[in-house]
Amino acid sequence: MASKLILVTGASSGIGAATAKHYGAAGAKVLLLARNRDRLEAVASDIRASGGSASPYAIDLADAEAVTEVGGQITAAHGTPDVLINNAGAGRWLSILNTTPEEARAMMDVPYFAAFYVSRAFLPAMVARRSGRIACITSPAGYLAWTDACAYIAARHAMKGFAEAMRADLEGTGVSVTLVVLGTVETPYWEHNPGSREHLPATNPSLVPNLTPEQAACAIVDGVERRRRTVIKPGIFRAIFIAHALFPTFVARQLRKKG
Repeated sequence: MASKLILVTGASSGIGAATAKHYGAAGAKVLLLARNRDRLEAVASDIRASGGSASPYAIDLADAEAVTEVGGQITAAHGTPDVLINNAGAGRWLSILNTTPEEARAMMDVPYFAAFYVSRAFLPAMVARRSGRIACITSPAGYLAWTDACAYIAARHAMKGFAEAMRADLEGTGVSVTLVVLGTVETPYWEHNPGSREHLPATNPSLVPNLTPEQAACAIVDGVERRRRTVIKPGIFRAIFIAHALFPTFVARQLRKKG
């Protein structure tokens, strides 16, 4: 890992920060991308304090031109990343009637368009080198749908489709794509999006436990290193997805029950 260059988006807090710290502790050189410069610097300082190497880049990932510019800066300063973690995500859980067109567009900007812009910035060099690993982080909302989270769910379906379509495009190039599906993770997301937690479907905590950011990071890193096509955590969601495919009406009815 000491020779690896890792790029993590949404690295200023939560899953992204935990993933960056995990890679940094393993000896990798980590590139941190997010909007909040102060929080990025804090994560970078934590990584350096533990003996790792980190370089923060404050950027609006929804800005295609800015991503292209920063991509050039990173390539000139560090080279092409070995691993790219598309983790940046945003969006409140709201019904379609309570979601403005601007909010819907913003939820598609990040994560979907951000993942497209960042991946496209580095893929030509990865393909030319014939090596690279890309992870796209999404939620069970990429497979399921429930009430009061319309634009959020649509954006997560887009991430799933993007990862699968990109994998098809890159078959035989030496670049792998891992789709990581994470259940509820206890991050600052819930504080920044008040009211969203109340829209979570009802679940049994003993069967569908919440994850810590560190557990999410371990699942991401392990899946990428193993070049797995899909990582689902907690694993019970595999059974839920199968049940949804076989009995969609029944599962949809259960998802309408709020926690």
